[in-house]
Amino acid sequence: MEEFVEKQLELLREEREAEIQETRTWRENISLKELQRRGVCLLKLQVANQRTGLYGRLLVTFTPRKYDSEAILPSNSFGPGDIVGLYEASSPNEQLATGIVAGVTQKVVNVAFDESSNDSLNLGTECTYRLLKLANDVTYKRIKRALTALGQYRSGQASSLIDVLFCSSEPSHSVQKRQVEFFNLSLDDSQKEAVSFSLNQREVAVIHGPPGTGKTTTVVEIILQAVKEGLKVLCCAPSNVAVDNLVERLSVFKEKILRLGHPARLLESLQHHSLDAVLARSDNAQIVADIRRDIDQTFAKMKKLHGKQEKSGYRTEIKALRKELKEREEAAMVETLKRANVILATNTGASLDGPLKLLPEDYFDLVVIDECAQALEASCWISLLQAKKCILAGDHKQLPPTIISHKAAANGLSLSLMERVTEKYGEKVVKMLTVQYRMHQSIMQWASEALYGGRLTAHSSVSQHLLKDLPGVSVTEETSIPLLLIDTAHCGLFEMEVEDEQSKGNPGEVQLVDLHIQALTKAGVKPQDIAVIAPYNLQVDMLRQCLRQRYPDLEIKSVDGFQGREKEAVVLSFVRSNSKGEVGFLAEDRRINVAVTRARRHVAVICDSHTVGNHQFLKDLITYFSEHGEVRTAFEYLEDIVPEKYSRENGTTGKPETQAKKAVGTKQKKPNTGGPSHQSHVDTTKTISKDKFKASPAVGKNKLDPHTDTVMAKDHLRTMIEDFLKDPNKTQLVFPSSLTSHDRLQVHQMAEELGLAHTSTGDGKERSISVTKPKAISADAVSSQTDDSDAGPCSQLPSLGNESSQKKTNCSQSSSKVDLKTLHLERLQREKARLEERVRNKQDSLSLKPAAKKKTDAKGKTSGSSIASSTDTENFDALIAATMKADNTCGFAKCKTSVVTVADFCAHCNKRYCLSHHIPEIHGCGEKAKANARMRISREGVIYSGSGSKDHSLDPTKKAHLQRRLDKKINDLTSQRKAKKKEK
Repeated sequence: MEEFVEKQLELLREEREAEIQETRTWRENISLKELQRRGVCLLKLQVANQRTGLYGRLLVTFTPRKYDSEAILPSNSFGPGDIVGLYEASSPNEQLATGIVAGVTQKVVNVAFDESSNDSLNLGTECTYRLLKLANDVTYKRIKRALTALGQYRSGQASSLIDVLFCSSEPSHSVQKRQVEFFNLSLDDSQKEAVSFSLNQREVAVIHGPPGTGKTTTVVEIILQAVKEGLKVLCCAPSNVAVDNLVERLSVFKEKILRLGHPARLLESLQHHSLDAVLARSDNAQIVADIRRDIDQTFAKMKKLHGKQEKSGYRTEIKALRKELKEREEAAMVETLKRANVILATNTGASLDGPLKLLPEDYFDLVVIDECAQALEASCWISLLQAKKCILAGDHKQLPPTIISHKAAANGLSLSLMERVTEKYGEKVVKMLTVQYRMHQSIMQWASEALYGGRLTAHSSVSQHLLKDLPGVSVTEETSIPLLLIDTAHCGLFEMEVEDEQSKGNPGEVQLVDLHIQALTKAGVKPQDIAVIAPYNLQVDMLRQCLRQRYPDLEIKSVDGFQGREKEAVVLSFVRSNSKGEVGFLAEDRRINVAVTRARRHVAVICDSHTVGNHQFLKDLITYFSEHGEVRTAFEYLEDIVPEKYSRENGTTGKPETQAKKAVGTKQKKPNTGGPSHQSHVDTTKTISKDKFKASPAVGKNKLDPHTDTVMAKDHLRTMIEDFLKDPNKTQLVFPSSLTSHDRLQVHQMAEELGLAHTSTGDGKERSISVTKPKAISADAVSSQTDDSDAGPCSQLPSLGNESSQKKTNCSQSSSKVDLKTLHLERLQREKARLEERVRNKQDSLSLKPAAKKKTDAKGKTSGSSIASSTDTENFDALIAATMKADNTCGFAKCKTSVVTVADFCAHCNKRYCLSHHIPEIHGCGEKAKANARMRISREGVIYSGSGSKDHSLDPTKKAHLQRRLDKKINDLTSQRKAKKKEK
């Protein structure tokens, strides 16, 4: 114990120094605008209302200083209970008062100021103010005092508990097993067992409650049973929200409860349970008010006198009145405390510095600490020293305590008491709740297998519930599945690289979140039933800017902000997408567990599987979603994606032409393959039977080892597609619905690489995929392309005659959702149009003269129009094939290098060249390049694009960074001028 106390005190000092240093850095090096962007400061506020409330405290309502009634506060991290400093805008460094946030909405923030501030505060409605979050040393002092008391503890009622928790003795059970009559008759077997076990333990019991297993319900039952036995209970939790949750549950049973703490930190509906409210209703309240009034009147009389002797009499009277006031207040407080059976407070609020110092040392029989895994162990000892038995409840597989100092966390400050006791004693003191009442079975199963040893089971009431089962929600693809993975791999949606910014953002994932939210809300899901969670604050800000105006009831927070919460649907943006495979603090397994398990009916994960797959825990999550849920690629949502490994046609990298609008979330119609319009294509369509596909273990539904099996499936699929591509008699390859969604994703990606059209049809288990190649390419042309091993992906061209029929087929297959096939065909049509133009320009140079001479002898006509009109279809198709072959190789004479994958386009001769011959002076366009350069110099003053004077128009991120530096410089100069004035 002595070693523990010494080490904890040292780690607490490091944590306190880190907190002070962070606050000092904020004030000295960061501008006010940057502080507001980080969510710890609110600028340009005005007073909308001020009144005396919260039992004598001044309650002030601040709003943004804008004349628009719809003005809203910027995104911030202010919450009830936060300590804030009030400053006037004209006096940036002079703090007017310190208050406590009583509540925050999107438009107002309410702050409570103590009685001592009421007289000194004179807030004008026309003045401008700002609020800044402050560090609080009260918590540090109370924890330090508790650790010191623990180190000096030698005898008392907590001795046996201390011995067990520091492994000096083994935990013991009650000899007499008691029969329990439960207040809550709906408890399941694991909850009943946990209640009985906790009551029979003598020193310590641990209730391990995974997400949705009813941990708070079990804790409330334990408290009620303890009160029934006549025990006095002190109930604590690390946060005000967790304490209020217990107060709300206990109040239903009409139990005598008392909530300690500042009224501003309590939920408004529970404030009547606070100590201040109960004292205001007590019999002594009027007597105390009369004494206060007498003191005020005596002060007023004393101020009118001038002689010291005359004043001394009044001073004696005031002293006697104050003594009586203190006695009356303490008597009323003791009476109120002893009347309650359950006293509730935060871990630090249970300190003996507060009202509890008025109670005897051995007053409490039982201490209950809820959410113990989220609390510093040192803070738990504030309450543990006040009883002989404790019950710890929580889940050490979720988020640990928040610690600023990384060094202190690494050295053991982040290890919670619950985790330490669980590792030491295991099932001797721990009972785990195993039936969960929140999540669909598919969502729960991942968490159960990954973190809870497969012990969790879903209650029948929630095991199969989906979004479509909610009232007013229609049946769509999105509302009919519990798991959805939107994969951004190979789509070029990289994370942002922001200078001087530790947080991360991903604009591409913001767009995908927006589209998925649109799909859910159009189906009837209410925005207040949806949570958007991102691990990085920068991404949270970007999501709020994008979605807040349209969905004001949509909650968008970091993972920490949703601890202990739940929503019907959760959309997760993992943000990280980079070539290095870095995942940052996504590597914290418990953070991912919290994020996924907030959902009741639907989870959508948006991530780059190649990046997050570098971490094993995340890789297992992606594998689970691939095998048990729906997998989509970002190609299906965004039409302006530039794949990271491909370039646009002719080497350009600009956005493609405007494409057909996407409609996310609507159901696709199955293609009518039995209609007469498809009869003529039966012989050219290659269909893979389900039996054949099931015979291959690599592609069937039942996968073996995830890593090995994925490789086998990918190779098998690629072989099938390449065989189909080489077969000149087949134009369509249809895969069966037995493919998993992950296999369909592989087919989409491989078809995109090989330049084939690909589309998915059907819904759910009937969803299938088909791959189509252009029709009118001769066998020679195909073989010449596929035989070239260095040529890379083949660039296919749809036939002219089949163009309209392909469009009709697309329209019939997808009424409102444009998939990859539509996007790919439009790209091919643009390429086809360019090739047709080149064919017309090269007709005179591609041996058409013999054909023209032959037709002149037969008909006596020599005009060029007759030659063009009489060219038959076969010659024209061969001409296209020859042109394509020429475009697929370097335009330099005698160079046969493929330019399909890597090439450079010459704007002077309209040809593509390999990297060895792409310079104009090498392949013969040197004079044209020089002339063009001279023209550009004379016209624009630059030699080539990118040279000359730079375009200094800044992107918003860089502009914001420069603005912060400018603000800092201005503040520094202002401080220097003030210092010089003082010296003078």
